[in-house]
Amino acid sequence: MSQKTKRDRNHARQHRAAAPAAKPSATATLNGPVVLDSVMTVGAFAEAIGVSVVDVIKALMRRGVLAGINQQIDYETAAAVAAEFGIETEERTPETGQGVEALEAELKAEAQDPEAQPRPPVVTVMGHVDHGKTKLLDAIRHTNVAEGEAGGITQHIGAYQVEVQGRKITFLDTPGHEAFTAMRARGAQVTDIAVLVVAADDGVMPQTREAISHAKAANVPIIVAINKIDLPTANPMRVKQQLAEIGVIPEEFGGDVPVVEVSAKQRLGIEDLLEMILLVADLMELKANPNKPAIGVIIEAKVDPNRGPVATVLVQSGTLQLRDIVVVGGTWGRIRAMFDDRGRRVRRAGPSTPVEILGLLDLPEAGDRLQVVPDEKTARELAEEHARQRRAESVTLRAVRLDELATRLKEGETRELRLVLKADVQGSLEAIQNALAKLSDDVPDVGVTILHSGVGAISESDVKLAATAGAVVIGFNVRPDVAARRAADETGVDIRYYNVIYHLLDDVKAALTGLLAPEQQEVTDGYAEVRETFRLPNRTVVAGLYVVSGKALRSSRVRVLRNGVVIHEGTIASLRRFKDDVREVAAGYECGMVIDGFNEVQVGDQIEFYHVEEVRRSSDGAAKREGQR
Repeated sequence: MSQKTKRDRNHARQHRAAAPAAKPSATATLNGPVVLDSVMTVGAFAEAIGVSVVDVIKALMRRGVLAGINQQIDYETAAAVAAEFGIETEERTPETGQGVEALEAELKAEAQDPEAQPRPPVVTVMGHVDHGKTKLLDAIRHTNVAEGEAGGITQHIGAYQVEVQGRKITFLDTPGHEAFTAMRARGAQVTDIAVLVVAADDGVMPQTREAISHAKAANVPIIVAINKIDLPTANPMRVKQQLAEIGVIPEEFGGDVPVVEVSAKQRLGIEDLLEMILLVADLMELKANPNKPAIGVIIEAKVDPNRGPVATVLVQSGTLQLRDIVVVGGTWGRIRAMFDDRGRRVRRAGPSTPVEILGLLDLPEAGDRLQVVPDEKTARELAEEHARQRRAESVTLRAVRLDELATRLKEGETRELRLVLKADVQGSLEAIQNALAKLSDDVPDVGVTILHSGVGAISESDVKLAATAGAVVIGFNVRPDVAARRAADETGVDIRYYNVIYHLLDDVKAALTGLLAPEQQEVTDGYAEVRETFRLPNRTVVAGLYVVSGKALRSSRVRVLRNGVVIHEGTIASLRRFKDDVREVAAGYECGMVIDGFNEVQVGDQIEFYHVEEVRRSSDGAAKREGQR
């Protein structure tokens, strides 16, 4: 290439770089603010404001956003970029239908509706594995089925009704508290009453505590069913004492939690439990107006090879009728058929009634809202708007972070710090709980609420509870499992790790008083699992690793985790592949590693590779990383 050609090309590049940004189109400036969707692609945004895609991408890069023409940006980002070009914008709002918040508000105000009538209570059964939840549900269902019908129950739709003394009770047959919380995470407060099943011979177990935490976070009244009272090792009094120790005070101990002793296997006490549910429901004065278009929530959904998308809906207000046009999340359809929990065709379903519906165009998700709309045009527009909002939520998801708490307190977004607390041993857990309780007294304007506490690794259930309730997860000498790490990445939940109680308390207090300015931040490089161990003649133990995710870096620090509990932290003495020393090993490969000064590694241990980055604060309070290994 000639020197002249090079000079011409360089001159052209300089000319393009110096050229002013494209001006907005006349349409954008003359016809008032440009209406933008909640989330849109960069290409669609550029077209809407009449600016070239190249200039929009450059403007995004100046704001630290790397996005191509087909990638999506949220409205806030788009509005800021449009402002750089002197263009006013406004966010598009749905012209028809209601959002999830409006529907929730309407349901809460239902009791004041003059046309409201008493409705059946909706009950979720929760508890520890093997304590008899499924057997209890089966006993309730079969006890209340007319003779001759029990053998014909083949329809499983995730919810069903039973009749007691001429009144109905709706039970949600969900897989426990995780599904319960998943629906709450989508804004659907479905359950009226939680029945907590505890085995009389086993007592309070970890999942029992979790279930209590989830029910309390949802502000749902609890009825305890002490199951398996027919066993010779049953000790109901011990169970009640254990419940009282964790804040669930039975009525006979002066508390407000009803306790019923039952045996699902012998079908003892079932009628007493159902009567107690009705009694609690009477005190709650549950009402709904059946004389209006239906509002409901999806319990579960599946694709049937012969019938297409099939969804189980729990009607919460109004009456759902055959041929109604409905919007469900980001999809819609006309109801072609409805079936009850016995598989019988029905033409209408009132408040607190579960039915299976056919006719939706696509598969909805559990927790999606259902609402009846007047026509197909409205349904189509509202479904598209819901889909846009959902995409926007996924882009702009904002979890509670400890280092942002002071700002949110100042702006009035929250008046409490909610925590999910996990520790390696019970003694540490109790010490931290007591210290945090005293901390709440020291900072009276802001409360510290421990939603759930337990011993052992941070689980996916812990992360989901934190995501739903807007909480921070604190791990003391414990780490998250693989599913929990994935859930935290998806939801943006802040997980903090500590091995010194005073550091934990200092951070929480600093966050509450607005003084938290972390100087260091851990970054995970990768995870590996120990597949084999080898002992060298000098008694040094080599861990044979398989790198599960990320990278194993020679420069990283390491933690050895056993059942989610940290048993050692240190540095790497050597990292090898076959006979070669290496600087890093990628996911999917095997390697050998020696941990400096630690020879107690075992097969099945997990190795976490991490480094510490210095964090400085910009003028706007945002944390910026400066890599320091």
